[in-house]
Amino acid sequence: MRRARWRRRGRRTCCGLMYTSHAAIPHLVKAAADGPRQVADIVNVGSLSGLNAYAMQATYCATKFGVGAFSEALRQEVARRHVRVSVVEPGSVDTELRSHNSDIVQQQLAAVMGGIERLQSQDVAESIGFIVTRPRHVAVAEVLVRPTEQV
Repeated sequence: MRRARWRRRGRRTCCGLMYTSHAAIPHLVKAAADGPRQVADIVNVGSLSGLNAYAMQATYCATKFGVGAFSEALRQEVARRHVRVSVVEPGSVDTELRSHNSDIVQQQLAAVMGGIERLQSQDVAESIGFIVTRPRHVAVAEVLVRPTEQV
């Protein structure tokens, strides 16, 4: 039961990202062609877990690897139409996500992370703000942001 739930959650995450992007692309292409900025942006939020795999987090890591791969492929497809696609990959962020893990995973996270000062949602938001405010000729494809103490 638990495995099936995680598989569904991972599938929903990837499919949701693809469906949303598919629906948005025509509007973004039009905005890049006709709008005052002459550029449009898609910013997807992945995770450090999309760059490194971790035991007991297979579905989460696979999903986040998918976010990165999808974002890069989409970037290549729409770049010549001045739609920029970026992915922000945060390290440990102080959210409720940890409480959604099993007790074993929570113990592993506590052992690895200890009492480090985690990122706040505002830190991730500022990274996104940086990406979308670049001039038309600058595309930031990927940003990895992690807490200073995270190793």
